[in-house]
Amino acid sequence: MSFRNLGLIALSFALLALAYGGEALAHGVQGKDAAFVAANQGTQLIPFLYLGAKHMVTGYDHLLFIFGVIFFLYRLSHVALYVTLFSIGHSITLLTGVLNEIDVNPFLVDAVIGLSVVYKAFDNLGGFRTVFGFQPSTRGAVFAFGLVHGFGLATKLQDLSLSQDGLLANMIAFNVGVELGQLVALSAMLLVILWWRTRAGFQKQSFAANVMLMIAGFALTQYQLIGYMLEGHA
Repeated sequence: MSFRNLGLIALSFALLALAYGGEALAHGVQGKDAAFVAANQGTQLIPFLYLGAKHMVTGYDHLLFIFGVIFFLYRLSHVALYVTLFSIGHSITLLTGVLNEIDVNPFLVDAVIGLSVVYKAFDNLGGFRTVFGFQPSTRGAVFAFGLVHGFGLATKLQDLSLSQDGLLANMIAFNVGVELGQLVALSAMLLVILWWRTRAGFQKQSFAANVMLMIAGFALTQYQLIGYMLEGHA
């Protein structure tokens, strides 16, 4: 693959990310789902479980990051470890943020989520060792970005003015749904990657894929920073 073709592919990916960034960063709580959450009174475990799962399988920013995390993991034990670290971080800030009503600007949080995708792609490309001469803790980074991703969803849920009636039980159910949705998405991604690794051109294509992942992360970050400048101070 020539650098010219690589650049064209990366540019196309970035444009698609910008075009659909609004829906991609809505964290799966929109339309009728948002109306249900806002109007809900009392404990509704099954609906919130479903909404949590839906959030994860439609949350492209989360999926891009997880895809980057598992891209070069070859042992299932390693996959389980890193995904667990991300899930723990995500769960801590999701529950803490909603239950304690921690107010964080959603545009800035989502901008950092976009940068988390950039970070992981850069890491996969060996950028830290090549450019800076050191390798940050991969486990620490995954856990830290899990915390940020959790806050991203917490800010969206808080915008819906959640009822305090049954809130704890509903949020726990929602978080369980998130983890179930992540398991489904992870299984699909692993199948694709395992098949991809059997192809002769995987090594060259893996470079292009992570460049595109980085470009997408920058595009998502830019989208949120523009939103912050246009709406964040309105």
